[in-house]
Amino acid sequence: MGTFEITGGKKLKGDLTPQGAKNEALQILCAVLLTPEKVTIANIPDIIDVNKLIDLLRDLGVKVEEVPNAVTAAGCKTFTFQANEIDIEYLNTQEFKTKGSGLRGSVMILGPLLSRFGKGYIPRPGGDKIGRRRLDTHFIGFQKLGAKFIYNKENKFYKVEAKNLKGCYMLLDEASVTGTANIIMAAVLAKGTTTIYYAACEPYLQQLCKMLNRMGAKISGIGSNLVTIEGVESLGGCDHRILPDMIEIGSFIGLAAMTGSEITIKDVSYPDLGIIPDTFRKLGIKIELKGDDLYIPAQDSYEIETFIDGSIMTISDAPWPGFTPDLLSIVLVIATQAKGSVLIHQKMFESRLFFTDKLIDMGAQIILCDPHRATVIGLSNENKLRGIQMTSPDIRAGVSLLIAAMSAKGKSVIHNIEQIDRGYGKIDERLNALGAEIKRTSGN
Repeated sequence: MGTFEITGGKKLKGDLTPQGAKNEALQILCAVLLTPEKVTIANIPDIIDVNKLIDLLRDLGVKVEEVPNAVTAAGCKTFTFQANEIDIEYLNTQEFKTKGSGLRGSVMILGPLLSRFGKGYIPRPGGDKIGRRRLDTHFIGFQKLGAKFIYNKENKFYKVEAKNLKGCYMLLDEASVTGTANIIMAAVLAKGTTTIYYAACEPYLQQLCKMLNRMGAKISGIGSNLVTIEGVESLGGCDHRILPDMIEIGSFIGLAAMTGSEITIKDVSYPDLGIIPDTFRKLGIKIELKGDDLYIPAQDSYEIETFIDGSIMTISDAPWPGFTPDLLSIVLVIATQAKGSVLIHQKMFESRLFFTDKLIDMGAQIILCDPHRATVIGLSNENKLRGIQMTSPDIRAGVSLLIAAMSAKGKSVIHNIEQIDRGYGKIDERLNALGAEIKRTSGN
């Protein structure tokens, strides 16, 4: 188990380039299974979850080659993928069941495999333990397209099979991002027209649809919650570049505020950030847009706004274009040193706020109202958090605790940093280059 040893109180200064978006990469990589032609994908983040999925694609028979001399400032890479010799029988092996269960993103191979090969299998996927993350939306969508769904409760193995998928109208029971992506990838090669209402419309999903259209798909309604797909006979290759990771951008904004640092976040694709910058501004954080860069000046203090009637500010998550749930942990940590109070309402996952006990141990004033809500009483930078030993429970809580530790007095130790590495590539090296003091050890 890896460990970070952090010396807090260091002010950072300089430029940070966000890595390619993890959540987009997991969708885009699965889409290469839809065509036998070569697909080139740039700005792929070098992180554990993405690398695991690339390895899984290799095992399925996808030819994967790294493009030389194409590494970005954030360590992202460019690869070519060609799925012209897929070993569909690999899905029945014990090796696949083991590897597939270790990665939640593996569920999105189902749609492409079902669409192109008539069957797709997957073990119950892994991922963060942040509460219920049901897959019903995926399989209900496949069934409406004409697939047969089989679930083996004993070995927790899912199967979908269909000789011919047929387009249809469907109203999703939730705006699931991965569910919408999976259903769209199944529908692009189905016969007829598929209409998906209450579809997710996150920028990463928009990127997937735009990529599929460049491959020859016919998808309209991109960016809305009503998506129409006209099935085509086949798809071809294309080039695609992954967006910068909005979650990493939000994490860097929070880091700058908590440590009183002056940071410029480069090439953020600002139009794709939605309400993220304005949400951080509600916490009193100054953010300036310079070209396509975000400049965060050093601030000694920041004050949380109230609503017009003077009532306490509430920040909650919602399907896009609402505030992404992946940044609520960051917002909660930032609020601990703000002036004022805020109610954090995490609607989607009932276990995501449980890391607040570690912040309370560091000296934060937080009332965990229930599994979904926490009230934070800001310390206004008058009482700094103190360093402690803690363990990272998931990706987003892990980086939030890292930010808290970097602002705290003294030294902190974070165990199980593999959780952070799953979503943030070489985060210690990148922050140390700006003046942080983070030491990585192998641990026990």
